[in-house]
Amino acid sequence: MPASGSTPAPSLSATNPAQGLNPLELLDQAGRALPGKGGSDAAPGISPLVSVLVLLTVVSLAPALMLMTTCFVRIIVVLGLLKQAMGTQTIPPPQVTTGLALFMTMMVMAPTVDRLYTEAVVPYQQGEIRDYDELWARAKQPMRDFMFAQIEATGNWSSLYMVLEYRGVDISEPEKLSRNDVDMVTLVPAYMLSELKTAFVMGFRIYLPFLVIDMVISSILISMSMMMLPPVIVSLPFKLLLFVLVDGWTLIVGNLMRSFEQPAAAKVALLVEPIVSRAAALLT
Repeated sequence: MPASGSTPAPSLSATNPAQGLNPLELLDQAGRALPGKGGSDAAPGISPLVSVLVLLTVVSLAPALMLMTTCFVRIIVVLGLLKQAMGTQTIPPPQVTTGLALFMTMMVMAPTVDRLYTEAVVPYQQGEIRDYDELWARAKQPMRDFMFAQIEATGNWSSLYMVLEYRGVDISEPEKLSRNDVDMVTLVPAYMLSELKTAFVMGFRIYLPFLVIDMVISSILISMSMMMLPPVIVSLPFKLLLFVLVDGWTLIVGNLMRSFEQPAAAKVALLVEPIVSRAAALLT
């Protein structure tokens, strides 16, 4: 039993499970549960102590959030496969490729971040939003639209259906499913699987010209009875020369950034809408 005069801590189960996990609501409840911060006369909003906790949490989770919900996964995987295809595993250094991927991510995600700031952060700072459920809904909607736009552009709906089926959702009639039926716990892993598949397809296309050079060099060395000389040593200068002549870095970076689809606006669309439209286009 709580001590006399003390206020019982709010239950963390107050978050509506039908709306999914709301981290803002959980942080606020945790802040009110701290000694000296609870009570009916507590000031509304997040306490300064919890604000520091939120800052530390965001800083610690920022790399994971960037990996899971932005375009960073596709960019870093493609750049890594490019290094493998060229045969220069340590050149450029990992710090260079990671930094390049971070700046490319900032450029691609700029419209989505601007929309998140305009639709969620500014109204919250101006006091227009008081409910944490509304704040969380507005904050996550731009990211949801971006992730759905990439899945729709690549057509990798199978990953989303797989996660939905694993979570017990009936996908026997996918034409009845909408984007509102997909929560963040389902969307994020499905989006990562879609990005990994797209990145490997792009990496395969990058591999082909370098593979042809390796095969040609190997055939020449075998015909000259120079089988003891590793083909990689001879083919590396030719691959570097080809990459520089075609301005490879500009082509790779430009095509990577253009491969991402920017959502026009928030919408509630059927999950199978792109599949149905493409099938109808093929039939006509």
